[in-house]
Amino acid sequence: MFSQARLAQLHDVMARHVERGTVPGVIMLVSRRGEVHVDVLGKQAFDGAPLRRDSLFRISSMTKPITAVGALTLVEQCVLRLDDPVDEVLPELAGRRVLRRIDGELDDTVPANRAITLRDLLTFRFGFGQLFEPYPIVTAARERLLGMGPPNPADYPAPDEWLRRLGELPLMAQPGEKWLYHVGSDVLGVLLERVSGKPLDAFLAERVFEPLGMKDTAFSTSSVDRLVTSYLEGSVFDEPGGQWSRRPRFLSGGGGLLSTIDDMSAFAHLMLNNGQHEGTRILSRPMIELMTTDHLTPAQKAVSGFFPGYFDNRGWGFGVSVVTAHTGMHHRPGCYGWDGGLGTSWQVDPAEGLTGVLLTQVAGFPDFSPVYQDFWTSVYQAVDD
Repeated sequence: MFSQARLAQLHDVMARHVERGTVPGVIMLVSRRGEVHVDVLGKQAFDGAPLRRDSLFRISSMTKPITAVGALTLVEQCVLRLDDPVDEVLPELAGRRVLRRIDGELDDTVPANRAITLRDLLTFRFGFGQLFEPYPIVTAARERLLGMGPPNPADYPAPDEWLRRLGELPLMAQPGEKWLYHVGSDVLGVLLERVSGKPLDAFLAERVFEPLGMKDTAFSTSSVDRLVTSYLEGSVFDEPGGQWSRRPRFLSGGGGLLSTIDDMSAFAHLMLNNGQHEGTRILSRPMIELMTTDHLTPAQKAVSGFFPGYFDNRGWGFGVSVVTAHTGMHHRPGCYGWDGGLGTSWQVDPAEGLTGVLLTQVAGFPDFSPVYQDFWTSVYQAVDD
């Protein structure tokens, strides 16, 4: 159960962020053992119409666990295997070369020790990912639009061309050696398209969205009246009639989806309920357990380019962050979820039977955002037993 007085306090805490102009609006949903609380505060833009419960948000990296679930449905059907090389489906990634040094020239390489596997893509250990240092490999990746920054779906080439460009470059690390963020999910999206013979949106609709009733989750929308304005570094990043108002050529499995509070709550409950939704099983309990287990060694976590200290109390499963030690925000070992860099977040606490979804419009990694921290502090204070 939740304390009604503490839920009112949660409302007041988040309303102050809106009143101060930290964010134009907030939609939050918390659920525990059948009790659901939803709050809609503020506007769709700083100068916009009021937020609605069905307002659409760019969920960016919250796309990653959805893409992972889609892939794992194929693993459970024995269409894919976690430790099989992906070379046959993605020949552009066969016969890899690897940089001798991360800051080295692009031709200073050695052969890859082994092929890339599906497990490598799911755990972001396939050898290529987001870095922000001015290394030659980062410059080359940016020039080829390979996902070194915030999602910009209108800029990306079609999937085959995108993968061809990735295949032109050496890997940043040996397969399995280091955790490198993001790009593995985009590669995974291309893999799913090729294996299924369907565009990624059609595949995910069949495997995830329709079974869960996620009727508003998609890579674009014509309902621009419901699409919030997105902000980045104090400026407008994307408006309702912008990039997400038309279907892109590249459907980013790492950061391309739009969604609503109720759709993301349905996904969070799929995870909490061990792969089952309203009597329909989408994944087995052991697969959910595997997905939400930390797969990283200390050496694999020791990677530049991500927030310092982030992995001190966390690990990585398949498309989700996994808490391995208390975080200071009440999250205990066993909690999991992931955040969207454009201001969205979801988490699951299995021990409490608790799920939470937070949607805002202002970019910033939520784990280091006062809005995010205040949300989770207040949620746990509202737990009443």
